[in-house]
Amino acid sequence: MGKTIKQIAIYGKGGIGKSTTTSNISAALSKLGYKVMQFGCDPKADSTNTLRRGTYIPTVLDTLREKNQVKPEDVIFKGFNGVYCVEAGGPAPGVGCAGRGIITAVQLLKQLKVYDELELDVVIYDVLGDVVCGGFAVPIREGIAQHVFTVSSADFMAIYAANNLFKGIKKYSNSGGALLGGLIANSINAPYAKDIVDDFVERTATRVVEYIPRSVTVTQAELQGKTTVEAAPDSEQAKIYARLAQKVVDTTESKTPSPLEISQLREWAAKWADQLLALETGEVRGTAAGI
Repeated sequence: MGKTIKQIAIYGKGGIGKSTTTSNISAALSKLGYKVMQFGCDPKADSTNTLRRGTYIPTVLDTLREKNQVKPEDVIFKGFNGVYCVEAGGPAPGVGCAGRGIITAVQLLKQLKVYDELELDVVIYDVLGDVVCGGFAVPIREGIAQHVFTVSSADFMAIYAANNLFKGIKKYSNSGGALLGGLIANSINAPYAKDIVDDFVERTATRVVEYIPRSVTVTQAELQGKTTVEAAPDSEQAKIYARLAQKVVDTTESKTPSPLEISQLREWAAKWADQLLALETGEVRGTAAGI
């Protein structure tokens, strides 16, 4: 019997920095000595780019369309520091369900028994978290992932997507589905952003795993086609990603979140809008008074 592999799913709204965060977690874990696979589940197939110096790799679905028999080396490629990279891919544009790529890719890798043969320690699924297609719920619904994390900023649409994910986790929690390890707060620079996220996780009975500030170091690294962990290993940002990676892999207990109903979420957002407006007005008045 093979060793137990830790399987983790990271969700988040498109454009929130989910793949950037996931790739830096993978890179950091590899430097900590773990054998890691990053499994890109976005039809754009760009999850693993910064682990491979900006290059795209053939997707599982594209390869299956081209070949009758697929070998592991056809769809699994090594990236930074030995991280194994896989991209599920999606259907031809305008045809079929994008979530099918995840289902098909997972089934293929199981058939090829690659997880055991590669002696992996950690598999991280990078999953688009603002699409309602059932295929994207596969890592949760099928219990493939043991722990789920979501990346969110303090922006309403990112929190809205996180809250929807919480609903999905809660729905499948009684039938063997994966539970929530916590929320990764991204692009947290302003004090009010941290306050908003903290309030949201308190109301939904979860936790913040790590706060990640917006940093030009990340932008510079990505322009080089690299993760921050590779491009700027001694930077403060790389240290934050290393800390996050250790927390993620050390997670042993996940919980069922308590998502807000849409009316509650709207009411909560409106109260924060009023607070921020009052804060801004107070700052303006204070500035004017000091002139």
